[in-house]
Amino acid sequence: MARQRLLQRYEHQPFVSCLAGLYGCQWRRYQLTHAQPGHCCCSKVLSCFALIVLTFCLSLVFLYFWSEAQNDYNDFDWFLLAVCLLSEGQRLYLHWCHKIGILVTLILSIVASSVLTDLWSKEWMTVLLSFQVTAPYLHIGGVVLMTLLSWPIALHVFRINMRGMAIIVLYITVLVTLFLVPLGMYSPCIKERSSLGSAPALIGHRGAPMLAPENTFMSFEKALAAGADGLETDVTISYDGVPFLMHDKNLRRTTNVKDVFPNWTHTSPAMFTWRELQSLNAGSWFFSQDPFGTASSLSPDEQLQAQNQSVCTLRDFLDLAAQHGKLVIFDLYRPPRGHPYRDAWISRTLDVIQNDSSIHSSQVLWLPPELREFVQEIDPELQQTTAELAPVEELQLRHISRLNIHYSSMSEKEIRKYAAANISTNLYVISEPWLYSLAWCAGAHSAATNAVHILKNLQRPLFLMTPDEYRFMWTLTDITSLILVVIIFVFHWWRERGLALSVDSSSVIESGSYRQFRTGKRHLIF
Repeated sequence: MARQRLLQRYEHQPFVSCLAGLYGCQWRRYQLTHAQPGHCCCSKVLSCFALIVLTFCLSLVFLYFWSEAQNDYNDFDWFLLAVCLLSEGQRLYLHWCHKIGILVTLILSIVASSVLTDLWSKEWMTVLLSFQVTAPYLHIGGVVLMTLLSWPIALHVFRINMRGMAIIVLYITVLVTLFLVPLGMYSPCIKERSSLGSAPALIGHRGAPMLAPENTFMSFEKALAAGADGLETDVTISYDGVPFLMHDKNLRRTTNVKDVFPNWTHTSPAMFTWRELQSLNAGSWFFSQDPFGTASSLSPDEQLQAQNQSVCTLRDFLDLAAQHGKLVIFDLYRPPRGHPYRDAWISRTLDVIQNDSSIHSSQVLWLPPELREFVQEIDPELQQTTAELAPVEELQLRHISRLNIHYSSMSEKEIRKYAAANISTNLYVISEPWLYSLAWCAGAHSAATNAVHILKNLQRPLFLMTPDEYRFMWTLTDITSLILVVIIFVFHWWRERGLALSVDSSSVIESGSYRQFRTGKRHLIF
C-alpha cells in the first residue's frame, strides 16, 4: 500500500484515463489497477501484447511497401497506446472490438503483402532502392523510437529485478545495432555537391499519360509543353502497312473497340487496317478508367479534346518531335504470323523515318534488337540503343551509344563505367521525385517518365548530403540517444531504489506500532 501511495506522485489521472479509454474503451471513471513488481501482465496479456507488436511491425512493412511502390495509405495501430499504458504501470485491458480490429489488420497485412509480392515482385527492388534515400531518416526515426522505449523498459526492468535481464539484453542489442547501421549504408546521394552532374533529361513515356490519353497526339503535345527532352512510344504496323502507336496486345483498354468491333476485342492491333483503326476513339477511356486519378484536373476544353483523340501514326509522332527538335525512342512490335508485313516490319518502319517523316535519323534512338546490322547499314546515323547490360567492349563493337534499362538495374558504378566509354544510360519508368533524385545522384543521363510536369520542377535532388554532414548527423543522433537512455535508466534505478527504502521504512514503523499495541494489551490483561 505504501508503495502504491508513493507511486501516485508520478501518475497523471486524465492522461492515463484517456489512454485506457482509447485502448480498452473504458471511458467511465477508470480505477487504476497497478501491476505488482514482476507481474506487469498475465500470460494472456503478454500474448495479446506480442500480437499487437507483430501487427504493428507487419503493418509498418506493408505501409512502407505501399507508400514507395504505389501511393500513401494511412492506418492506426494500438501498439503505441499499449506502450504508453505499460509505461504508466497499468494492466492492459484491450477491448474485444479492438482485438478484432488488430486481428483483421494482421490478416490484411499478411494477405496484402503476399498478394503484392506475387503481383509486384519487382517492386520489392523499388523498396530496397528507396532505402538509399530514406535510410538516414529511418535510422534517426528508429533511434528516436528506441530512445522513447527506454522509459517503459527501464521502469519494468528495475521493478522485476533479475528477471528483466533478457529484456534489457534484447533492448541493448537492438539499440547498438541501430547505432551501427549507417556503417553498412550506401547512397549515391551522399556525395560532395561539386560532383553532382546535371539533371537527367526527361523523356515522356507514351507522352504525358497523367495529363492526356497515352500514345495520343495530345499526350505528346502535353509532354513537350511540360518541358520534355524526348518522347517514348510503342509502334505496331497495321494490316495494310501503316505504322501506328499502340502498346497493348489488343485494343480493349485504350480504345472503344468493344463498341465498334465487338467480335474483335481480343484481336491483335496489327490485324486491323488503318481505316478500321481510324474509326476508333482513343480518348474516352481516359475518363472512365482515370489511370492516374488526374482526369478531373483537365479544363473543360482539354477534356473535350481528350475525349476526341484517335489512334496516332508513327509519321505524325516523328513530325512532332522533329518540329521541336526532340529525341524519340520506341519499341517496335513484330506483326503476328499471317500478317503481310511479318517479315518487312523493320524495312517499313525505316522507310517512314527516312522518307515519310521530317525527322533527322540522329534524333532516333533505335531500340529494336532484330536485324541491327542491317539497320546500321541502311541508316548509320540512327543512335543504336540496347536494353542489354553487356560488357563495354561488346557494346562498342555493336556501335551501341545508349543503354535503355529498368531503374531497378540502376548502379552508380555501372553508369559511370559505361559513361567513360561514351555510352549514356536511359532509365525507365521513373515518375516519383525520390526515384528521379536517386537517378540524378547516380549519374543517369535520361529517364523515361509519366510525370514530366512534376519532375521538371525539381531544382535539386530531394536528398543530397556531403559525407561530413552525414557523419555529423549520424554521430550526433547516436550520442544524444545514448546520453538520454543512460539518464532514463539511472533515473528509474534511483527512483525504484528510493521507493524500496521508503517501503522498508514504512514496514518497520507499522511492525513497531503493532508490537507496542500487543504489549500494552498484555499488560492490561494481566
